[in-house]
Amino acid sequence: MTAFELIRALAHDATIGIVVTDTVVEAPGPTIVYANQAFGQLVGCSVDDIIGQSPRFMQGKETRRETLDTFHRALDAGERFHGYLTNYRADGTKYRAEIDCRPLRAADGRIENFVAFEREVIRRVGRPAVSAAGRYEPAVASNDGLTNTLRNLSIFEHA
Repeated sequence: MTAFELIRALAHDATIGIVVTDTVVEAPGPTIVYANQAFGQLVGCSVDDIIGQSPRFMQGKETRRETLDTFHRALDAGERFHGYLTNYRADGTKYRAEIDCRPLRAADGRIENFVAFEREVIRRVGRPAVSAAGRYEPAVASNDGLTNTLRNLSIFEHA
């Protein structure tokens, strides 16, 4: 079983948005080869409409170019990206997304795909937190079985 096949099996019923893309980093890529139902709900599209598109379809006027460039450099170097982007749903409404994207490697170390975990977050009200990650909290809390597994893999935590 490949890492991609394992992700597909585990991600199907997850409450966190999970997307797998090919490895083409330059525009118009990458191309989405898998998205779970939670991702479809997050962006307001059916999974069938998402497959074959680039994740760039979620970008808009308030999506920060600087963060996108950092994301691009990380993927190009085969490294993990963890950060926050302003994305847009199919109906045009914007939302703040926390994205944790990692390369999926074959046994020989070659990158076969990228997997991204995405969730909507809201800005906390009150005093600023010590870390940048502390400024946001999930818009929806999840208690499904996959959440602890993702936590153990340090998904959505700074490395």
